[in-house]
Amino acid sequence: MSRTARTPAGTPRPADIGRRTELYGWIHRRRDLGGLIFLDLRDRSGLIQVKVDPAHAQAHATAQELRLEYVVRVRGSVVRRPPGTENKELPTGEVEVEAEEVEILNRSRTPPFALNEDRAVDEQLRLRYRYLDLRRPHMAEHLRLRHRIVKAIRDFLDEEGFLEIETPVLIRSTPEGARDYLVPSRLEPGHFYALAQSPQLYKQLLMVAGLDRYFQIVRCYRDEDLRADRQPEFTQLDLEMSFVAEDDVLDVIERSFAHVWKSVLGLEIAVPIPRLTHAQALARYGADKPDRRYGLEIEELTPAFTSTAFQVFRQVLDAGGVVRGIRVPGGVELGRNDLDSLTEVAYWYREAAGWRSPISKFFRPEELEALARSTQAQPGDLVVAVADRKEVAAPALGAIRRALAERMKLIPGGRFEFVWVTDFPLYERSVETGEITAAHHPFTSPNPEDLALLDREPLKVRARAYDLVLNDTELGSGSIRIHDPALQQRVFQGLGIGEESARQRFGFLLDAFDYGAPPHGGFAYGIDRVVMLAAGEQTIREVIAFPKNQQAEEPMTSAPAPIDPRQLRELGLELRRPPAKP
Repeated sequence: MSRTARTPAGTPRPADIGRRTELYGWIHRRRDLGGLIFLDLRDRSGLIQVKVDPAHAQAHATAQELRLEYVVRVRGSVVRRPPGTENKELPTGEVEVEAEEVEILNRSRTPPFALNEDRAVDEQLRLRYRYLDLRRPHMAEHLRLRHRIVKAIRDFLDEEGFLEIETPVLIRSTPEGARDYLVPSRLEPGHFYALAQSPQLYKQLLMVAGLDRYFQIVRCYRDEDLRADRQPEFTQLDLEMSFVAEDDVLDVIERSFAHVWKSVLGLEIAVPIPRLTHAQALARYGADKPDRRYGLEIEELTPAFTSTAFQVFRQVLDAGGVVRGIRVPGGVELGRNDLDSLTEVAYWYREAAGWRSPISKFFRPEELEALARSTQAQPGDLVVAVADRKEVAAPALGAIRRALAERMKLIPGGRFEFVWVTDFPLYERSVETGEITAAHHPFTSPNPEDLALLDREPLKVRARAYDLVLNDTELGSGSIRIHDPALQQRVFQGLGIGEESARQRFGFLLDAFDYGAPPHGGFAYGIDRVVMLAAGEQTIREVIAFPKNQQAEEPMTSAPAPIDPRQLRELGLELRRPPAKP
């Protein structure tokens, strides 16, 4: 095989006309016109058309053998395409290569799905043959996009004085958050490592070490139920800074995103990015991941119905609940079936003559007038309302808001709306157990204004925590950390972690705090989610080279798989199978 310098298939342009070139790649398409044979040759860089003339006998005879996905070498000259045959869809579309030599480097079986067509393919089949799926141009483009985004992040943080430092993957299990993936120790039977869910403790120790500005693009592992934006193993940008407050961390993160979006996507992000408190996000959007690409903000309607006799509202208000709603401009086009399928909502259509609704007769005129004032509804609009406890009404209206936007086709494509959500609760009550747990993690600093509430009303304590949201997706979260050992112990106590338990689980961190820990804070966001949104995809599986499916399996290698019993014995382990079902 010749050692002549290779020309990437996607690079020839009119300036290269007359230049001899050598291409390597896969046959994307083949067209035999009964004399001339045209080949579309593909490699990672793109596509180019190759013309094979019968005058070049060897090349023409070989081209007749070619089938899709054969690997070939082509040697020839770059020529201009005849007028009227240019392909404006291709960067190489003004030129083609006139082949003088064609060599088959490898043959291919017929692929299990078409690689030269951008059509839907069963995902399980794609994952089974992922090495073929990644040959498809749009999938290769996703990985190029991922590379450019990661490079832009590294370049920016290097200019900002951050050091990239690796932290261990095999760590001590410190149970909190999601379940750990456990790794048995061969040298200490009965002892286990955990695969790191994040470098949280290590990055705080790096601040104690005086390294000031750390970052890492790191693999993390969590054994949790999967969804479109979750994988058992994922990649995040992890960052920590010393001697900072919230504004310092948020400033670096939003400027880094502005740099990435400008340098990679060519789009401007206005900074500073808008901020909402957690309470404001729930009140206005019904979610702590608010989508600000469209309106439909939630309105407080309780004052309009404080004296209502409508029993559904009356019972809720007497129990301390709320009535909240959404005005939908032009919503009169939605029929009753559209609304009845949402959830248990009250609704009114605003018409020129007044309100139309199955329940209008239960309200006094002054109540309907108050509803009009509260919502500023115009003829042709729709108002939907939910009456319930505040903590139930917010997510219900958030789901309704999203459903209405989809049905009204209000969600614009290609638009990026970033927003910070701040002032999260420090603690929350577990739905499963009723116990108080950390809303973020137990090293998050409480708001100094709320320290007096730590012992008597812990669920009212605000955290110095913040999330960055893009459209309706949480990209990542961070906080100002606790650096004072006494305050850390108070927060542990609020979680039911006594001094002995804290020492057993986090003793190394508490010891480090006794040696002059600086004030510090940081942030981490999911690289997979960022690339997914930048690529306009709906799942992170589309932007990961070799992802797991929704059952946490890798169909290509059949992982996870049974283990050799000899390996288990070497580790001092044995399998106990669950009892058979009766």
